[in-house]
Amino acid sequence: MGSSRLAGLLIFIPVLAVALVPALGRAQDLPLFDAHLHYNRPDWAVYSPEAALALLDQAGVRWAMLSSTPDEGTIGLYEKAPDRIVPVLRPYRSPADQGTWTQDPSILPYVEQRLPRGIYRGIGEFHLSADQTGSPVVRGFAALAARQGLFVYAHTDDVGVEALLRLEAGLQVLWAHAGMSAAPAVIGRLLDRHPRLLVELSLRDPAAGGRLEPAWRDLFLRHPDRFLVGSDTWVTSRWGSLPAIHAENRRWLAQLPREIAEQIAYQNAQRLTGRR
Repeated sequence: MGSSRLAGLLIFIPVLAVALVPALGRAQDLPLFDAHLHYNRPDWAVYSPEAALALLDQAGVRWAMLSSTPDEGTIGLYEKAPDRIVPVLRPYRSPADQGTWTQDPSILPYVEQRLPRGIYRGIGEFHLSADQTGSPVVRGFAALAARQGLFVYAHTDDVGVEALLRLEAGLQVLWAHAGMSAAPAVIGRLLDRHPRLLVELSLRDPAAGGRLEPAWRDLFLRHPDRFLVGSDTWVTSRWGSLPAIHAENRRWLAQLPREIAEQIAYQNAQRLTGRR
């Protein structure tokens, strides 16, 4: 290697390092709004409310959207940190409700009885298949949410989320896990068609191998106001993983323009929930 080429390489390496460090530093100071947390009954014996909130601190999560089975978990954590926890009302009184709620006529009254607390910003997260969207319970949820200005938080596929959006004019839907397996092109088409759809990204990896994939990057640039980050503490062990989960989120957020990263990291969730 010639001396001039070697000199150029030696200059390039520290310049590259200097360029990367500020981007990583900016990602570390980015506030996060975790849009997908559960504090379910099995968690209570392992993590006290104080311990759960300490894990949010460690993960750099300033606000969190929380639903739980049963709802008492959400209430308990909200009462410890009402300025930080945004309650969402899950329709599951026990884990058994997950598979039966759409056909259970007692579920809608249960939700209606709890909503007057006045603390909930949405209904969910609930699991839903496309063929269940026509049930009276699901239709009742959609009408109730639209009437009260609440969003519904649905774990479903692209067919199910579109069917749900069509139930009520003005219904706002938060789509859990970006459909779990929906491709960016499918998500993009739905966002183009449905202005009241928002997409939550827990359990998705838009940066396979550490580098933000071009299809995801293009989608975030096209719809920066429609995405939220989350973790999904669906089992107790996920609570201990919160710092690592959000470290990964920060890594790919750092690869976006700062103003777009801020929208996805916390501003879109703030707008949805009215929390500042």
